Amino acid sequence: MFQPEFESMRRGELALLQLERLRNTIQRIKDYNPAYHKKIGEVLPWDIQSLEDLQKLPFLTKDDLREGYPYGYTCAVRENLVRFHMSSGTTGTPIVNFYTRNDVRQWGEIMARCLTAAGLDRSDVIQITPSFGLFNGGFGFHYGAERIGAMIVPIGAGRSMLQLKLMEEMGTTALCAIASYPLRLIEVAKEENFDFAERTKLKVGIFGAEVWSEEMRSRIEEAMGIETFDIIGMTETGGVGLGIDCKCHDGIHVWEDHYIVEIIDPETGKVLPAGEEGEMVVTTLTRQGLPLIRYRTNDITAIRSLERCECGRTCLRIERIKGRTDDMLKVKGVNFYPKQIEALLLRHKEVGTEYQIILERKKGKPVVSVVLEVKEGASSEDLREHLATHLYDFLGFRVNLSLVPEGSIPRPAGKAVRVVDKRNQPS
Repeated sequence: MFQPEFESMRRGELALLQLERLRNTIQRIKDYNPAYHKKIGEVLPWDIQSLEDLQKLPFLTKDDLREGYPYGYTCAVRENLVRFHMSSGTTGTPIVNFYTRNDVRQWGEIMARCLTAAGLDRSDVIQITPSFGLFNGGFGFHYGAERIGAMIVPIGAGRSMLQLKLMEEMGTTALCAIASYPLRLIEVAKEENFDFAERTKLKVGIFGAEVWSEEMRSRIEEAMGIETFDIIGMTETGGVGLGIDCKCHDGIHVWEDHYIVEIIDPETGKVLPAGEEGEMVVTTLTRQGLPLIRYRTNDITAIRSLERCECGRTCLRIERIKGRTDDMLKVKGVNFYPKQIEALLLRHKEVGTEYQIILERKKGKPVVSVVLEVKEGASSEDLREHLATHLYDFLGFRVNLSLVPEGSIPRPAGKAVRVVDKRNQPS
């Protein structure tokens, strides 16, 4: 562990620390941002007698943060703000998070915990492939690697041939990336007859920023010969590093001395008990530039366990993110997530790793098409019918399934495009 005194803290002591830090956060909002304080009901620190009292406070939403752009929710004087990051893929008004020097230190601390949980230390060479810019990923991994004393390969996004070259020449042992990027590296390696096992020292992959299935994880691990870890976080909470799964792979640890996590019913807002699936709500306990009170993340998950993990950590564990409330697709009365389609399709070895779900409306009726890449020699009618039957059994309605050769679906520079929604386009 990077900080065993916090990561393995007894839950009773952890609750007292959370309560103290929650009160401090409310005091900070009161002192620095009267409008924000009014929004949370002008609650005072001593009004919070227990952690359960947090449930009396209102939620904060993405729309709230957008309406407050850029400085509406900051809780520090301008001179103490040292930088900002911006959410990726946002249309319209973006969501930004401002950082004090303390926030940057806090980010490095939780990222160091994440890297340590994945088994990394100062002997490792960490290759960082997320971009260094408004997107927070590159900097987060960089700060964490610095804190554990590892060597950094700060290449950033793209340039896949150079990624492989540096991976080999610099002795990279750990790869950090958005979850779909390893698939691109695997493709390029195949084209170049680049064998990861023979030509690299790679042993660990830490991937996030996208929802990815266990089936996708298995494919990446097999192709690269690595152990993978699912890391979570978002711009609003301070960036990547909110939590990670440890080497036990029994849920994602959330650093509870820095964050309080609730799971709510997305429709009613009611807090759900451990084990029930719902929307994750996050309250920050140590952030200064943009402290969050009951922030609705839109991420769908459940509390997996509150018990001590076999790794020795005592912070709660959540299930891997299933999807986002705004990612859920509803067609013909059926609700489903792209991750569920991915998991179903990738169980078949003949299937490639790229796919797209296309939603259309034809003659007033919803139509779902799935374009799926398949490996060479696998594009047969029998396979198409077999997969179409599996999709029908899961969804309860027929989809138009097209099998195409590997490389047919465009590879974007950033996150993979899994859903193309044409339902509002003129027919």
